[in-house]
Formats: sequence, structure tokens, C-alpha cells
Amino acid sequence: MSFMDMETPSVLIDLNIVEANIDKYQSYCNKKGINLRPHIKTHKIPELANLQLQAGAIGVTCQKISEAEAMISEGGIDDILITFNIFGQKKLDRLRILSDKVKLSVVADNIQCIKGLSDTFKNQKSKLTVLVECDTGALRCGVVTPREACKLAKKISSLPGLSFGGLMTYPPISQSEKINNFLRKAKDLIEASGIPVPIISIGGSPNMWEVEKIPLGTEYRIGTYIYNDRSLMERGTCLESDCGLTVLATVISTPEPHRAVIDAGSKVLTSDLFGLKGHGYIIGFPKLSISNLSEEHGCIIGTGETGLKIGQKVRIIPNHACVVSNMMDEVMFIRGDTFVKKQPVVARGQVL
Repeated sequence: MSFMDMETPSVLIDLNIVEANIDKYQSYCNKKGINLRPHIKTHKIPELANLQLQAGAIGVTCQKISEAEAMISEGGIDDILITFNIFGQKKLDRLRILSDKVKLSVVADNIQCIKGLSDTFKNQKSKLTVLVECDTGALRCGVVTPREACKLAKKISSLPGLSFGGLMTYPPISQSEKINNFLRKAKDLIEASGIPVPIISIGGSPNMWEVEKIPLGTEYRIGTYIYNDRSLMERGTCLESDCGLTVLATVISTPEPHRAVIDAGSKVLTSDLFGLKGHGYIIGFPKLSISNLSEEHGCIIGTGETGLKIGQKVRIIPNHACVVSNMMDEVMFIRGDTFVKKQPVVARGQVL
């Protein structure tokens, strides 16, 4: 069956492109001498995570405990880094149970978080590996000075049940000098205290082809590369032909010659813009723009006639693939023009 015969809106995952993206970036990391730890938040599918591991990834990254729980449900995944401060006894108890099933590491950027981890793991046979999260300019979580990173590393090393694993950062785009200065100072301070820094975990899809600019990095966390999306296309990070996730939609109305409406709105196409104009790239129609979305409708406009007809199907590369995945109960695996199977998005909605 051709994927064009599917009901719409549908999210299509071209396995030919996905496999090529996995192999291409794993080969790149191998050449650069850095470990790859893919972030599963983009696809949320254990089958795809296992493809990444089989290609050579050392483990996976999850953002939440529930994501990790879902990802190990089908086996094959035995090394997980959770890159989120974890609070609350229920979550900590789940983390302890998870640690009995996989090689587990987490991050923290404050003493309160570290103490909660220690209280939970102090009676465990194996220590929990904790990395210090550093804010190197992205203005999310993370300690904001190298001295604070050293202080937390000492605290982790001193508390029962914990083992200091290294440093982790989600770096800002194209600020390698600032990132390097922070990480080098933090590493030097920690090692001067007699504490090894075995891991420096860096990442980010926008910087994916600039790994060598942060030579201290020992592993790279990256999510979107498996699918790619319009935001990366516009940055020149990937080509249209590298985009493995597309949304199949049907034109349901043409109220005016320069305007058409499709059956994919904000519940399928993300409202994220990333500074771009429009809500996706329509394959084969580069001059058309998805100007606005309501929940179930997408409005396409052109400077002249759109050339679209009622009942016509179009494929759209969304601005942000990760959000689209998390809105779908299932996606459609295809190879080229051929439908392969419906695939549940196993970790969809897992935010606890």
C-alpha cells in the first residue's frame, strides 16, 4: 500500500532516511572520537532507540523518569542518562527501582536535589552516578559559575550513595569559546580538588557538525538528528532529503484562489516558529506558506494562486519534529512510497 492512501492527518516516518541519519551521525562521532548518547525525546520509540544503539551509541538520554520507564519496556536499552533535576519522594522511589534495571546516571544543579538523591540511594548496593549540570549560556538549568560546579562535585563525592560522574551542559548555539572556558575552568577546579572528571556531556542538534569546537566533550547528546526538521533545514544543518518525519495532510477547502485549508492544525503541526515564517515547509510548494493554525485547521497562502485542489494531499516538514512526535499516539512507518506499519509512540505524553 502507498502511504498516499492513508487517512489524514498522519505523521510519516521514512525508515530509509532515519537509518541513513543514524549511520551518518554515528560515523561522524566515530571519526571525531566522541561517544554518542542520543536523546529519545524526539522519537520516543524503543525500536528506534535500539537502532541507534546497534549503530554504536553508548546509551540513551531521557528527560523524565517516565520516558526512561517506557523506553526499557521492550528491552535492549541498558544505559540511560536522565538530564533533569529530580524532586519528590515518589519520583525518587521510581528512580531507585529503575536503577536496578539499567546502568543509570542523572544530573543535578543544586544541593537540595543532591541530598534527595543521596537519601534515596545511600542504602543501595551500587552508587548512583550524578553529573553536575552547567549553564554555559542557554539560560536553562545549571550552575552558572565553574566554582559552583566544583562545590557541587565535592558535595556529590562526599555524600553516601552517590558517585560524581562529571559535567553536563546544554550549550547555547555557536558560542564555543564561552562553553570551552566554562568547562575547562570547572574541570580544572574539580581535578585540583582530587576528584576525577570522567565525563563531559555536551550536545544539541544545531551544533551537531561542530563537535570539534568543544574538545573537552566526551559524549554528545542529540535528538532531532534522527528525523531532522525545518528549523535545522533553515540553519543549513540538514537538507530536505534528510528529513525523515513529515505530516501528510489533505486540502479540505479552497475559499479563495490564493488560500487553501488543510486538515492538520496545531494538534498535529507544532505552533513552534523558531523565528521562522510559517508553520512548516510544504514539499513541492516552496513558495506557499502555512500562515496560521487553529486546532484542526492549517491555512495555506500564496502570493498568487496556490495551485492546490480540494482532496489533494500534501506532505509537510514541521518546524520542530520533537513536539509533533509527542502529540501522536502512533506514527506511520514507511520506506520510500511504501507503507510498512503503524507504530505506537510508546513514550508519548510521559512527562512525570
